[in-house]
Amino acid sequence: MILKGFKEKSNKKYLNKVLAERQGTVDDSEIESLGVIFNYDETENFEQFKKLADLIKALPNRVKIIAFSEREIDLQSAWDVCYNVKDLGWKGSINNSELKAFLKTEFDALISYYSKDVLELKLLTALSKAKFKIGVLEEDERLNDLIIKTKLNEFDVFKNELFKYLTILNKIKNE
Repeated sequence: MILKGFKEKSNKKYLNKVLAERQGTVDDSEIESLGVIFNYDETENFEQFKKLADLIKALPNRVKIIAFSEREIDLQSAWDVCYNVKDLGWKGSINNSELKAFLKTEFDALISYYSKDVLELKLLTALSKAKFKIGVLEEDERLNDLIIKTKLNEFDVFKNELFKYLTILNKIKNE
């Protein structure tokens, strides 16, 4: 228990360091690749993110969706893996090679779809190399470039607002 507290403190310190060094820049490049991080404990609907990727015209082969859960679960599904607390170590280290690869991918946009203030989720969002970060969590404004204030069960509202703002920012392909 004591070690868990020390680990959490080291990860919080590392998160603050990463966020302090982050420079959010928004350009008008279109979104072709998309990463999604969502909290499996809050929402389990994976298909809604695939539909969202189609709506914003992200290339299907450049869409990667991962789930995170605070508890250890085994998903028997055809989609990507669900990560948990054991995949993160001290000082923001990542113990899973697939998760490392996801975080090193330079997505044109990253959607962080979670509303609970979970340190590990915030750390994953902060460590992502995505150019443009979108989220619903309002606890720490340093995490995302665009925050859309909606409830998680109102995904259609989120989707419509996201489409509207990405159109305004010239991030969606016009075909």
